[in-house]
Amino acid sequence: MAVIKRGFQYLTPYWTFAVGAFISMLLVTATNLYVPQLIQQLIDEGIELENWNGILFATGGLLLMALIRGVFSFTNTYWSEKSSQGIAFDLRNELFIKFETLSFSFHDTHQTGQLMTRTTSDVEAVRNFFAQGLLQLISAIITFIGSIAILLLTDWRLALAVLTTVPVIIAIFFFLFTRMGPLFGKVQKLLGQLNNILQENIAGVRVVKSFTAEPFEAARYQNQNERLYKQNIEVSRYFATGFPTVFLLSNIGTLIVIWYGGNLVISDQLQLGELIAFNSYLSYLLTPIFTLGGLSQQLASATASGNRLFEILDTEIEITNPTNGIKLTHHQPGQVVFENVSFRYQGAEEDVLTNISFTAEPGDTVALIGATGSGKSSIVNLVPRFYDPTAGRITIDGHDVRDYDLDSLRQQVGSCLQEVTLRSGSIRDNIAFGKPDATFEQIVEAAKTAQAHDFIMKQPNGYDTEVGERGSGLSGGQRQRIAIARVMLVHPRIVIFDDSTSALDAETELKLKIALRPFLKKHTSIIIAQRISTVRTVQQILVLDKGRVIARGNHEELLATSPLYYDIVKSQLENDEA
Repeated sequence: MAVIKRGFQYLTPYWTFAVGAFISMLLVTATNLYVPQLIQQLIDEGIELENWNGILFATGGLLLMALIRGVFSFTNTYWSEKSSQGIAFDLRNELFIKFETLSFSFHDTHQTGQLMTRTTSDVEAVRNFFAQGLLQLISAIITFIGSIAILLLTDWRLALAVLTTVPVIIAIFFFLFTRMGPLFGKVQKLLGQLNNILQENIAGVRVVKSFTAEPFEAARYQNQNERLYKQNIEVSRYFATGFPTVFLLSNIGTLIVIWYGGNLVISDQLQLGELIAFNSYLSYLLTPIFTLGGLSQQLASATASGNRLFEILDTEIEITNPTNGIKLTHHQPGQVVFENVSFRYQGAEEDVLTNISFTAEPGDTVALIGATGSGKSSIVNLVPRFYDPTAGRITIDGHDVRDYDLDSLRQQVGSCLQEVTLRSGSIRDNIAFGKPDATFEQIVEAAKTAQAHDFIMKQPNGYDTEVGERGSGLSGGQRQRIAIARVMLVHPRIVIFDDSTSALDAETELKLKIALRPFLKKHTSIIIAQRISTVRTVQQILVLDKGRVIARGNHEELLATSPLYYDIVKSQLENDEA
């Protein structure tokens, strides 16, 4: 229940709608409780006495109650929907912002499908409770208490006989509720895993088709879907067992009223109208219990979903922005220094980087080369603080990167990755992603530097050509050049190229290197490369092996001093000759 209590914090901004819905609900409940009194009056003071005034008065009262109930049922539904949609609106926004601010280590350990499920179905489960369940719960409690009071006032003997079944019914629903919470939590978790398989297959449909893996993926999806199916059946089994028992007990209560109440009417100890009103109040007594039973499912679902939502919202952000952080500007030199830096990913048993030290001077380029898994990408991810080192420190112009304002740091550290992520939209918008206010001339200039202008102009609508999700419709090399143009446009102080020319042919890569020379001379650059041709002319090359720097120097120095570097050069030359 603590989760639901916390949910009320999100209701506070919409309290006027919530209060309006609450008052409307009270009026609807009051009219429902008063209707049996009018029916009793219609029978006892109208029909039995053949009193037309009594009949007309009671009938008019019933019509008035129907009108009031219709009007306030509308306002109850409308205002509760307004307030609940506001809660969902705020939750979705807060979750999205949280996803954006959480560090890479969080996203490394959480599946996309699970996060999508929390933003969609979990939010909707909480919203549904505040839209319907909460007011239904209050209405059910008021109706239940009011019905008991009226039953006791009408005939306490008959009321006590009927009420013997109520504790048993309540006990059954309590049993159901205590079992539902954990079950609904499992349902939501399985749904998230199913969504993750779906998301992976939609995003990687080309890979699936190229390896004719459709049968395997279909079987994987079907197996997960079957697990979800069985879990939902487990939930349904509890309800299929509990509700028939409750209906049996409620029918027993009705039989008690008919048998015992009928005898009281025959013996003139109770009027017929009172018996009919009593039976109506009995249904009012049982309806809230059934409502509470149904709400036990909704409350259990909302509680499980709320726990999943607040688990995300309460996750500690590892990479935090320092108070009064130093502003890194474009006018600073941009010297980058690694001082005995070690790093370990969250949950890993061993460091992926050990005692890394080097200096990248302004205007110089440092190249990182080594086998897959040697730690190259881990090094460049530490500069813009996608992660923080576990030991040592990284400085820019003498200040620890952890002392810089996070936004200004990342604005001045431009990362161009091998795996390019483009948004659905125009090529122009994708290039201007980091600088939305850029002029068209600036965009074209950046594209020309990145050797992207020529192929862009061959597109159907030039720079206004729409690209699909993740840049579908463009080749890998075209996507990489757009990504490079995106970095060029921002003009960051420090530039990182993580094997960002791997999809380019040799001729285009050479043109790009020549075009980038004036730009790189004005910036500090760190590049990851697989091709020796990319790093031959840089000032400093670091050879990495198993997270350690085993050699450093320029191309000629490393050929003479590093066996590993020599082997890499030799293997590439042999491949070129082959």
